[in-house]
Amino acid sequence: MADKVKEVAVEEADRLKHLTSDAARSGAYLYPLRGIAYFLSHKALWKPLTSKLAPTMSLGLGVTTFMFVFTYLPQAAVMAFTSGPLAAISAGLLVLSESSTLITLLSKTFLIDDALTDTFDGVLLSKNTSDLVSGGRQIQAGGDPIAKLGKLIKRPLTKFTPKAMIRYLMFLPLNFIPVVGTVVFVLLQGKRSGPVAHTRYFQLKQWNKEQREKHVEQYRGAYTGFGVAAVLLELVPVASIFFAFTNTVGAALWAADIEQQHITREGTAPRLREMAKKAE
Repeated sequence: MADKVKEVAVEEADRLKHLTSDAARSGAYLYPLRGIAYFLSHKALWKPLTSKLAPTMSLGLGVTTFMFVFTYLPQAAVMAFTSGPLAAISAGLLVLSESSTLITLLSKTFLIDDALTDTFDGVLLSKNTSDLVSGGRQIQAGGDPIAKLGKLIKRPLTKFTPKAMIRYLMFLPLNFIPVVGTVVFVLLQGKRSGPVAHTRYFQLKQWNKEQREKHVEQYRGAYTGFGVAAVLLELVPVASIFFAFTNTVGAALWAADIEQQHITREGTAPRLREMAKKAE
């Protein structure tokens, strides 16, 4: 039995090693950073975010207050056994991180889903991939990419499912393990959220389930790298909604590059590093 456990552990460690190596070589983890630069340098893309500031700020205040009132003390008590005298600070940071994640999940589900879709489609238009966007919505005359967005022909696929919340809650206790637990938590969340970032892209491509799964599996390392970087940004307290929009921009930039055949599995990293230095 012990030998079997050891064998499985070695196999999993080897698989994780290859996944990490593929993620590093792909350079896809740079797209969330590119998304920040591109978003800040293109004011037209701010419109979807600014239109949702009031409700998301209200939601954020409510969720954060609730989490501190009802979860801070129990988590501080548990972390007293793992973090010692730093338990109070560690618990506070953990609650802020959890609050950011919950705010992002709830906002994407009930408040900003349409705004994120507009942002994604707007970036695609700005990157001259209007043929792709026209398959999912009307495109009208306008001065900037967001103004050109017309009525949706295809509604965005639902990104949030009860399973996602259950999975998040199941993995949440990993954060009680200092450093290692948090790393594993981010990796698991990133592996799931990477492909989710291209849900709209897959819809615009009109890919069926088999095509989506084949594409994701082929670029599993790249999607995991993107997902990990995106998750880390969205864990930042207070700024999680801002990063939700910039991550969407990054995902759209990646989709545009795929469409324009600027990247390949072997040659992604050099081009990404070059583009990261100078945001278009």
